[in-house]
Amino acid sequence: MNTFRINSFDHCELYVSNAKQAAHYYQTALGFQPIAYQGLETGNRNKVSYVMKQNQIRFVLSSPLVPGTEIGQHIDKHGDGVKDISFAVDNAENAWQETTSRGAESVSEPQMIEDEKGEAILATIKTYGDTTHTFVEREKYNGVFLPGYQVMDVGTVANPTGLVHIDHVVGNQPNGEMEPTCKFYEKVFGWHRFWSVDDKDVSTEFSALRSIVMANENEKIKMPINEPAEGLKKSQIQEFVEFYDGPGVQHVAMSTKDIIKTVKQLKLNGVELLETPKTYYDDLKKRVGDFDEDIDTLSELGILLDSDENGYMLQIFTKPLQDRPTLFYEIIQRKGSNSFGKGNFKALFESIEKEQALRGNL
Repeated sequence: MNTFRINSFDHCELYVSNAKQAAHYYQTALGFQPIAYQGLETGNRNKVSYVMKQNQIRFVLSSPLVPGTEIGQHIDKHGDGVKDISFAVDNAENAWQETTSRGAESVSEPQMIEDEKGEAILATIKTYGDTTHTFVEREKYNGVFLPGYQVMDVGTVANPTGLVHIDHVVGNQPNGEMEPTCKFYEKVFGWHRFWSVDDKDVSTEFSALRSIVMANENEKIKMPINEPAEGLKKSQIQEFVEFYDGPGVQHVAMSTKDIIKTVKQLKLNGVELLETPKTYYDDLKKRVGDFDEDIDTLSELGILLDSDENGYMLQIFTKPLQDRPTLFYEIIQRKGSNSFGKGNFKALFESIEKEQALRGNL
């Protein structure tokens, strides 16, 4: 039984080669407002970070300011990607003690940081590959983000796209590493297996995957763990592992209360989304039952739909956000369903396979 509680995802920190330009894209294309900053002007000589926020979602975009840094090495190896998945906790020291005593490798011990707005406690452990988890305790902090950051007033207000919170964060593993990674979350965090699929459920003519969704006690944190399965050609999971040079975060799923409105705005903003074959919609009602949305609108926008005994969900995926075919985002609206779109995996894979073929990676 855990003596510490994870309340929610706190933020995801991405290591990117140009944080200033990335922040501009997150603001103008994805609808995030820059709220905080640290860099040369705040006394940080090695690292610059922009905190981007939309409703309950926070992304920290960080770049190195000098050569030879750990951030620079990470970008050289992996390209732009998610370095840290942070959790909001009541007691960071407890969380660190509990997880390290169960075998997690520590990156940084609990440390109090403070400024005139109060104090926060951070502690970090390793998870798969070079990815980390930071425990964030900020009950006694009243500033915009964390000590060391200053309020960012850019003079322009982002046009929000309706993204509300992080629904789940997906980690891709090399073949054979899914099960050990899931056991890590069971042993170290006390999480349980919430949902799973294997290559019998999810395969196309060319490729397949296996996936297990790990969830914490209150099921507010869900982290699917994927690995490639044998197929005639290279799966998108294997493509990720090769271009990321190991395991890492494949995508972050963000919820919306109106996916049609969100997708229309994202398209207007220039975000590239995966296309869905029109044949997908031919027998959609037969496959998933009744739904509220207009099928022609779903088809026009390329939105996928799947159902389970609790209701249904709608989802769509962006193309990779950088030149390496690695990190992308998912937009999801849940109408009762807690599923992860098993019925959509085949259509999604076929759509990604078209992109892989264009890249010469199928």
